[in-house]
Amino acid sequence: MKENPRKRGRPKSFSGKAAQTTIQSLDRALEVLDRLTASGGLTLTEIATELDQSPATIYRVLSTLEARGYVEMDPAAQAWHIGPTAFRLGSAFLRRSSVAERSRPVMHELMQVTGETSNLGIERHGEVMFVSQVETNESIRAFFPPGTLSPMHASGIGKALLSRHGDEQLARYFRTCRQDRFTDNTITTPDQLRAELARIRAQGYSFDDEERTGGMRCVAAPIINLYGEAVAGISVSGPTHRMETGRIAEIGELVRNAAETISRGLGAPETD
Repeated sequence: MKENPRKRGRPKSFSGKAAQTTIQSLDRALEVLDRLTASGGLTLTEIATELDQSPATIYRVLSTLEARGYVEMDPAAQAWHIGPTAFRLGSAFLRRSSVAERSRPVMHELMQVTGETSNLGIERHGEVMFVSQVETNESIRAFFPPGTLSPMHASGIGKALLSRHGDEQLARYFRTCRQDRFTDNTITTPDQLRAELARIRAQGYSFDDEERTGGMRCVAAPIINLYGEAVAGISVSGPTHRMETGRIAEIGELVRNAAETISRGLGAPETD
């Protein structure tokens, strides 16, 4: 029996500009979700103020999202939070690739061997988005909840991914993304970053030496897929007093080996 072809994702006559093809109420609802995702909970007044909308309008949006489980309210604090349906939606995004699933056992092993938190991140619109983490049992530790964004130039995973960019892709990154300074160690110029990326390619892992946050270090390596593309990065992060300079080469080798293990699972080509 002949299967019916799948319908196209856009109408046949689609040619309009963004302002003509977006739904304002839906766009407003997504803005609310974005604000709640980036916060630890917001009141109705706080959301309305941040979005420059009336409380009545925002309340209707929240009520609609609450009915679908995308948001929920904490009555004690009168604060709104992301709900379980939004979590399931995010989980569907991770299921598009097997990299998160394949990485989990390797991340657990990496955390146990190094004693530090292991992270998995992907490139998302010129930033690193953390999608998975295995935390150390130490009281002082790095914490990147899934969905956290970090600038690539000041991130171990970000620099590891940038080290796999071709010349044209890297030039586009420099044109479109800012290299802001966060600490005295942050790399902020294209020439400095290009030199750093060359070192990363040579040694197989990157090192974030308090470049985003003072007192924290990170070692990362890129994960490669079947086509030789860097689809994610794996890292180990922790405080400087535990990730001392003398341990970086040892941790770097462990992280590089972990990335290679995951890459092989994704069908990455063998390297010399």
